[in-house]
Amino acid sequence: MFYKLHILQHIWRKMRLVGLLPYLSLFVWILPLLLFTSGHNSLMAHDEALYASRARLMFDSGNWIAPWTTAHHKTPGPYWLIASFYKLFGMSDTSARLPSMIASIFSLWLVYEIGKIMLCKKLAWLAAAILSVEFLWLQYSRLSTPDVTMIFLVLLAIWSLIKTELNPKYRYFWSFIAGLSLSLGFLIRSFMIFLPIIALFPYLIGEHRRHRHLTNPILYLGFFVGLIPTGVWLWLSWLHYGNQSFEELLHFVVQLGSEDHYNNGPLFYMWNIPLKSFPWAFFGILGLVLTLHHPIVRYQLILVGFPLVLFCELSIFTTRFPHYSLCLYPFIALFASVGLNWLGNIYQTRIHRQLPIEKGKINILIKFFAIRNLPRNLSYGFGGLGILLVVASIGVFSWGSFDIRKYATIGLAMGLGWLILPVVWISRYHFGIKFLTARYWIAGWLIPCWLALAAMGSIGLLSDYNPVLKTFLQQSAIASTLQSHPTYYVQIDQKTQVLLDFYLPIHAQPVSSISQIPALSYAWIYTDQSPKLSRPHRIVGTVKDYQLLQFLP
Repeated sequence: MFYKLHILQHIWRKMRLVGLLPYLSLFVWILPLLLFTSGHNSLMAHDEALYASRARLMFDSGNWIAPWTTAHHKTPGPYWLIASFYKLFGMSDTSARLPSMIASIFSLWLVYEIGKIMLCKKLAWLAAAILSVEFLWLQYSRLSTPDVTMIFLVLLAIWSLIKTELNPKYRYFWSFIAGLSLSLGFLIRSFMIFLPIIALFPYLIGEHRRHRHLTNPILYLGFFVGLIPTGVWLWLSWLHYGNQSFEELLHFVVQLGSEDHYNNGPLFYMWNIPLKSFPWAFFGILGLVLTLHHPIVRYQLILVGFPLVLFCELSIFTTRFPHYSLCLYPFIALFASVGLNWLGNIYQTRIHRQLPIEKGKINILIKFFAIRNLPRNLSYGFGGLGILLVVASIGVFSWGSFDIRKYATIGLAMGLGWLILPVVWISRYHFGIKFLTARYWIAGWLIPCWLALAAMGSIGLLSDYNPVLKTFLQQSAIASTLQSHPTYYVQIDQKTQVLLDFYLPIHAQPVSSISQIPALSYAWIYTDQSPKLSRPHRIVGTVKDYQLLQFLP
């Protein structure tokens, strides 16, 4: 009896390990991409440094409600989150980035869970793996901004709505989590959360007769509970600033909706998304076409309706930035997994059994052979691109300057990776190595992107955005001066200001003129202004367009 029980326990442990394997493998896949650095980190101006420095203001002052001189225009969720990590791990740029990294890992697991329900386990894992090697997604997974955290909450809400349908026994629990996630999204990203909420309307309204989400009071209860932190903050902020608290929140969203920053027109995302997610957007388009042709029962209005509505919303919204489209990237990955798997099936069999044939079409045979040879042509095409990248990288290593050579590392990594595709194809179909199945061919698409992004991380392109300024501030003579003396500035560009707000041990104080700076004090001045100063001074150091001066008596 004891022996049988031991066998059952062993089988149960193996089953649990098999169940955890997809999550562990995705964690091992993404973790190096999140952690690889050149050994140095520095914040990106403007948005990343803004969130990190505002969280530092809360952390330093101990005032987590109203540390500003005037009412703030954003909800405090991201500042609270980053400041909490400062409290746990100390104030640093790494601590500021940890919330996004953690949210990114959980987002991958949620994409796997959603894809497992809508598609299958194989495509779900592939979609999560693709998401982690989409450039813009990985970049923002390593920044101290709230975008990835908000997307995690949106994915959690979508997964909870699906679980509500699948598990009627736990309907109220999952409905509560769905509502809670969406309202916490407001705390994290303010009114931007309403874009994905509106994008859920086709599913919520179109499938209402089946799932009854909109008449479920627990969904609204969860939403209300999630609004409590925002409501408490608004009330305390109103006690401090009055009606200005509400006016600033509304004014900011109206301002965003009425300004066209950088003249990014309505077609901005049509080219920016394919560029920032290359090559996965093209597989995503293929997957979208296949999904439209073979709809996913029950979930078509989430898988297709949500990203299409959200894309239209973003294109209509006047302010257009690349990171606003990040919520589309998990769906690009899901569609790309469908498209890449479809091509993998053609690679495996070199036939297309499900080709829709319409009678009377003369070019059916031409289409058939074009599709049949598509994996081969893609393999040779990207293999050729890989050869060009390798040759160009070797040329840069041989004759390029030191600053350019580090970029050649990325080209070399990606170029060598792309060579996997023709090698796998030729080995299977010209040398008869049959074990090189579609899995190896699909891996030939994932590995080059992983290697290129790993190379980018290793040379600091994903973590060290302002090394010159940070290195200057860390010099022993400069650091000791700044540690014990406050600094001033008269005019300084906003990007440099937010970086100084984060990295200076004592906050710099703005003044309206040079005459207001006390004697023996230090100030940041534009380099071209220092020769024009009438007051005696000495130059402590120069960095970029600025000089640190000490004004003498």
